[in-house]
Amino acid sequence: QVQLVESGGGLVQPGGSLRLSCAASGSISSLNSMGWYRQAPGKQREFLGRKTGDITNYVDSVKGRFTISRDNAKNTVYLQMNSLKPEDTAVYYCFYSAGMTYWGKGTLVTVSS
Repeated sequence: QVQLVESGGGLVQPGGSLRLSCAASGSISSLNSMGWYRQAPGKQREFLGRKTGDITNYVDSVKGRFTISRDNAKNTVYLQMNSLKPEDTAVYYCFYSAGMTYWGKGTLVTVSS
């Protein structure tokens, strides 16, 4: 069984930065994907990106602003978010895919002045 716990959310001003963390416990392989989605109020969950081994993929809308990194020794994936905008306000979820997909409970990010 895999469990994921996100942290690092909070209130940030437009233009600011925030780093989210997601710690995984259980049977984790660096060869499987870990990454991030988000869900804004009233919208569907949106894929942001994933890291599988040495390969990282992003949705076009966050390329250049968001960076996903992974510490395999700690079974932790990070989401560094820069130049944040009010439209980035959402609950951010991490996931781990290994045949089935496991989800964290999410962490709220609010971008507002």
